[in-house]
Amino acid sequence: MTDHNSELQITETVMKRVREKFAEDGSGHGIDHIMRVYRVAVRIAKEENCDTFIVALIALLHDVGDHKLSANGTVNHREEIVELIEGTGLSNEQANQIIDVVEKISFKGNGVADMPLSPEGRCVRDADRLDAIGSIGIARAFAYGALKGRPMFDPEAGPSTSNSFGEYQNNKSHTINHFYEKLLLLKDRMETSAGKRLAEGRHATLELFLAEFLLEWDAKR
Repeated sequence: MTDHNSELQITETVMKRVREKFAEDGSGHGIDHIMRVYRVAVRIAKEENCDTFIVALIALLHDVGDHKLSANGTVNHREEIVELIEGTGLSNEQANQIIDVVEKISFKGNGVADMPLSPEGRCVRDADRLDAIGSIGIARAFAYGALKGRPMFDPEAGPSTSNSFGEYQNNKSHTINHFYEKLLLLKDRMETSAGKRLAEGRHATLELFLAEFLLEWDAKR
């Protein structure tokens, strides 16, 4: 168990290490994204009466070891998280609680059900998904697509269904397809009351953007 002052010190230490690790990221998953998820997740956790300390750490570490940020697409959550939390004073139980959520939190494909999470994990997953929709989500989608060399749009290539994580991981489609294959689905996958409430306006932003984008693409606007 940790007291409040210890929790603050641990959170600050982990935050500093995460800032250093993600300082140069340009994929839309950098420290700006992590800090938004952290702030929103803690807000949701307070509404949901969850452990805000564990939520804060999950949020700060949720993209550590993610396949999207790996040079060869491999997943390595546990080893990289253990390295970042070493010497902070977290108990083995707390570390395992955090790692268990991070290993399950991500979207695995539009044809794949979300993995069940603890209440704390649900707060972070909703916060992470909120940052994937709305105006920030639009910007992040195109930043990641550009980094991976994907075209913005190809009207001849429609969206597909990924029935496994492998299929989703290997999907190389254009960025607009990503809206239909993931982003537009997130509103209905929110699990907390705050997440559901906040997703409404951001989802509407996605719909407005897509309508305008398609008009401009065909030079109708």
